Amino acid sequence: MQSDVRVRRVYDPPEPQDSTRVLVDRLWPRGLSRDAARLDEWAKDVAPSSDLRSWYGHDPAKFAEFCRRYTEELAQGAPRAALDHLATLAAGGPVTLLTATRDISHSQAAVLAQLLRHQATGESAEGGQATAEPGKPGEPGEGGEAACWAHLVCPECGAITTEGHRPECASA
Repeated sequence: MQSDVRVRRVYDPPEPQDSTRVLVDRLWPRGLSRDAARLDEWAKDVAPSSDLRSWYGHDPAKFAEFCRRYTEELAQGAPRAALDHLATLAAGGPVTLLTATRDISHSQAAVLAQLLRHQATGESAEGGQATAEPGKPGEPGEGGEAACWAHLVCPECGAITTEGHRPECASA
């Protein structure tokens, strides 16, 4: 079953179908009060590192490499724990990932949404069931490691290849 994970701008007014609203940016959005944001959570630890964010600069031409590097960051430590927490939230009901980024289709929120949706299917990178613990293949688990999904990200368009490429992608 696929999770109901949405991506929206934090500046957009909340909608009833947003359900759990989670800001996934490291920095607080400019000009927005905490009351106006109407957040349920602020998941700073799942955001890209400052170095990666600065390198990327929201340049769509760098998006595929951004996806690869970001997925690597999500594979360990605090980012991994934060991703696991988002997966738990998504398993419990609809989640809306919020970002201040103007181009949400080329944002970390879009990458996170794809990862969460794909993890919810219970498939590992090898096509079998995901495992709760590395090294125990075939046992059902909570979604696997983020790094195991990196090879599924299209280097051309940044989409998860099993869900289809973006229309402008040469690999489609």
